[in-house]
Amino acid sequence: MKTTLAHIVAIVFSFVIISCGSQHKDHFKAKKVYTSPHLVITQISEHSFIHTSFKQTNDFGNVPCNGLVVKNNNETIVFDTPINDKSSEELIQWINGTLHAKINAVIPTHFHDDSSGGLQAFHNHHIPSYAYSKTIELAKENKFVIPENSFNDSLILKVGDEKTITRFFGEGHTKDNVVGYFPGEHILFGGCLLKELDAGKGYLGDANVAAWSNTVEKVKKEYPDVKIVVPGHGEYGNGKLLDYTITLFKAQ
Repeated sequence: MKTTLAHIVAIVFSFVIISCGSQHKDHFKAKKVYTSPHLVITQISEHSFIHTSFKQTNDFGNVPCNGLVVKNNNETIVFDTPINDKSSEELIQWINGTLHAKINAVIPTHFHDDSSGGLQAFHNHHIPSYAYSKTIELAKENKFVIPENSFNDSLILKVGDEKTITRFFGEGHTKDNVVGYFPGEHILFGGCLLKELDAGKGYLGDANVAAWSNTVEKVKKEYPDVKIVVPGHGEYGNGKLLDYTITLFKAQ
């Protein structure tokens, strides 16, 4: 009887240890790992980092602009450039010098400068850029730096032993906004298609407001297991950012 009881206690104790370990892994404590006047880098999971640069605007003040770096086996992929070449150069140097990682690609998620304003810095380092075909078209129309490689609808790129998925689901903030997904950590980079909780509608000069909610509904349906959602501006969160954005732009 004593032996059986001891075995039961040992088994229960093992389950507790495993459970605590799993919870700890799922609740990564975010931390700032780089700060300068022009760039802040925040680690939000074991292999993912938000880069935040700052755009001075007339209507919204000094706006923080987010992008995402995902890493696996000393390789990275960058979603959205910082706001300009100077901040992008800082990010490139940090990835090379601190993460000791190669940048496989940079992917602007739409044509605005808070997504592609620092693209030339990446090209100067011979880092390939990829963008949705409509983004390239709009970059040419606006005489912006043009991404080098085009894709239609979706793009899968390897990063180490993992992959990233970039896909166009429909119009919203712009006619060309795509989102990036890192399945290895269930992280969605929504860019300016997605809003932080309690945010306003923001800049609508190139938007398709009528289509916005429907587009985000498609994103939500495609990635039901998402754990972390990063918007183009403001605080990251979870799937609630999808629901909030859907509600914000739903026709009354």
